[in-house]
Amino acid sequence: MGPSLYDIAKPLLFSLPPETAHETTVRGLEAAQGTPVESLLRDRLTVTDDRLAVEAFGQSFPSPVGIAAGFDKNANVAPMLAALGFGHVEVGGVTAEQQAGNPRPRMFRLPGDGALINRLGFNNDGADAIGPRVADHADSLSVPLGVNVGKSKSAPLEDAADDYLYTYERVADADFFVVNVSSPNTPGLRSLQDRDSLTDILGTLRDAGADPLLVKLSPDLGEGAIEDAIAVVDDLDLDGIVATNTTTRRPASLSSSSAAEEGGLSGAPLEEHATETIRFVARRTDVPVVGVGGVDSAEGAYAKIRAGARVVQLYTGLVYEGPTLARDINQGLLNLLERDGFDSVADAVGADL
Repeated sequence: MGPSLYDIAKPLLFSLPPETAHETTVRGLEAAQGTPVESLLRDRLTVTDDRLAVEAFGQSFPSPVGIAAGFDKNANVAPMLAALGFGHVEVGGVTAEQQAGNPRPRMFRLPGDGALINRLGFNNDGADAIGPRVADHADSLSVPLGVNVGKSKSAPLEDAADDYLYTYERVADADFFVVNVSSPNTPGLRSLQDRDSLTDILGTLRDAGADPLLVKLSPDLGEGAIEDAIAVVDDLDLDGIVATNTTTRRPASLSSSSAAEEGGLSGAPLEEHATETIRFVARRTDVPVVGVGGVDSAEGAYAKIRAGARVVQLYTGLVYEGPTLARDINQGLLNLLERDGFDSVADAVGADL
């Protein structure tokens, strides 16, 4: 089998700074959106099989593999991402204010480790601009559309609930909402993962009608802090938990020269710890878990599903493996289900608990 188009394009993309390569990719997807290219990709990359279908927090997912927040920060290319075979799309993080983010360079490849480090800092067009795009996509998208909601850098921590509320009200047409209190790149943000702050923010959004409402947790929380977060989810009758965000930890195994850069580490080095965190969460709550962290293969996605994830998300894997990854994972999942005697993905959820 000869090289794929991505095998040919990857050296060129990797010759560019990571953020430039990403922006180039998004612009390319946007240019193809709404053209025959979109239909062609959908036909070639979508795996349609009832065994892949999953129900979670009131949404029907045609497959369990979604695209994580961070790839489509400004909700520009959700239809094209669905055409690549993803079973849901989470856009953002979106903040109340338009933000430039941190100074460049702020994204780094660790190719020897299959990882990225970013300290982007919630760069986005702001809720006022992104809200109408979310509304447009929500009307036409064939898969569930989620919005990741972050805190504006300028908003004082004591005003965080109102800041999140402003954003939610402008993206309220989405199918689900993920409160991000776990990015390592906004000063003080992770302090909002304590029980009182979480209750204030999530309770405010719940009272405003945010439904389904999920919270995204850091992989760097201790077990006690995770249990506190789960208690808040249960107390407020929230709809799900996303586990996990990027990590500030640096495993000793990292070999790339950029390993010491500040920011959140994602990709393969996070995979095992993320899966363990999913298992820890799934054993302690009945709400659906969205599994994120190092997914780049059917085997990796399947491990998270068996650990208790109802659906999974990826981003870094797409950078290294290319645009056929969702299709490849979905096809591989069907083989794994058949091997293990499961009739569907839903039957495999939590098999290892």
